[in-house]
Parts: sequence; C-alpha cells; structure tokens
Amino acid sequence: MAGHSKWANIQHRKGKQDKLRSKMFSKLAKEITVAAKMGDPDPDKNPRLRLAVKAAKAVSVPKDVIDRAIRKSMGGDAEDYTEIRYEGYGPNGIAVIVETMTDNLNRTASNVRSYFTKNGGNLGTTGSVSFMFDRVGEITYPAQAGDADTVMVAALEAGADDVESDEDGHWIYCADTALAEVSEALEKALGESTEAKLIWKPQTRTDVDLETAIKLMKLIDTLEEDDDVQTVTANFDVPEDVAAKL
Repeated sequence: MAGHSKWANIQHRKGKQDKLRSKMFSKLAKEITVAAKMGDPDPDKNPRLRLAVKAAKAVSVPKDVIDRAIRKSMGGDAEDYTEIRYEGYGPNGIAVIVETMTDNLNRTASNVRSYFTKNGGNLGTTGSVSFMFDRVGEITYPAQAGDADTVMVAALEAGADDVESDEDGHWIYCADTALAEVSEALEKALGESTEAKLIWKPQTRTDVDLETAIKLMKLIDTLEEDDDVQTVTANFDVPEDVAAKL
C-alpha cells in the first residue's frame, strides 16, 4: 500500500476550481456520445457508457446535458470521432501520454506536436513511452469510506489488484477489462465511488523540482485546453516542499 501521487491530489483540488468547467463538460459529453454510439444507449447495457455517465455526474454535469449527449448518439447528425493516443516527452524527459478524440486527425496531430515543441518537450511515436505505464481501472473513494484496512479487504474481495490510501482518500486499481465489474462489486460493499475510470498508471514516478513542475504544468494545461484532448497523463510527482511553493 503506497501513498497516492501528490501531483494527483493537487490536480484533484485544482479541478474543483477549474475556470474551464464548461470545457470539461463538453469533453465529458463527447465521451458519452461516442460511448453510446459505439454500444447501447442504455447505460445499464453499456459498461463504457455507464462509466462515462458516472464521470460526468462526479463533476456535477447536469442531467439534461447527459441525456442530450446520449440522444445525439442516436441521431444521423452525430459526428464521427476517432480516438488516437499521442506519446512524448515533456521537460526533463518526463513521459507524457495524451488521449484525444477528434473529427480531424491532421488538426489534432499538428496541435499536439506544437504544444510539446513550444513547452520544452518532444512528441514521439506510438509506444515510445506507454511501456512505462500500465493500463488499469481506477476507482476512487473518499477517506470517509473507511480505514485503509477496511477498503483493502473490500477491494480484494471485489476483484481489485491493489489499493493506495492516504489522508485524502483511497484509490483502487484493477484490470482494465474488469473495471465495470469491480466497480459494481465495490458499490455493494462501500457505497457509490467518487469516480471510476480507465487510466494510464505510471510504473514509477520521478520527483521534479519547482522549475520543472512549472514547465510541466504549463504543457499539461495547454494540452488540456484543446477541445480534442480528453486526458493527459505524466509519470512525475511533486514533492511536498515543491507543492507548497506551487
């Protein structure tokens, strides 16, 4: 059992005050539309859609926005999006994975490459950094869900592989293909989770100094501001003394 990434905690707190809330809603709505179009428009019959709706509810996306996104998937005018992953290195060689959903591959590729170049990084080829990450399911619970031992037992019984707990909460990890199943089992034991999603989990994290942290934050913020970018993951952590200065 290990403490969760301090950087992840900073991101979590930052997200609650995100001035780009409408952009976040738009990206979540896009994921809902794509998930519904690829499978069944009924969340109970479509695990990916169920997780997308859960993620939207976790950040208070209005129900009418969620319903509209699902309805859009059933219409003939729904956009065709391609999911593509970009990999590269940020400042000081930090590995970065960018997941996108786009209706224009040339535009997205050009933009992502430009963001890396302008922020001290280099865009690589597919597979150039993903080998340093594991594709897993991540289920998040608040600290009040129970003590570390209680959550660990519940997680293992639900089929999870690992748990990281600290004063901010619990992060439960499972095989990517088992996310929906483990999430449902955990709800019966611990109640509804805060979030359940597929992530790229760094196998190791590199602590960064203040200068590097600032540069990485700028790169990540620039990427996340792009409408085509869904998620950004990097294998670094911010030590507590550096985090205090941020």
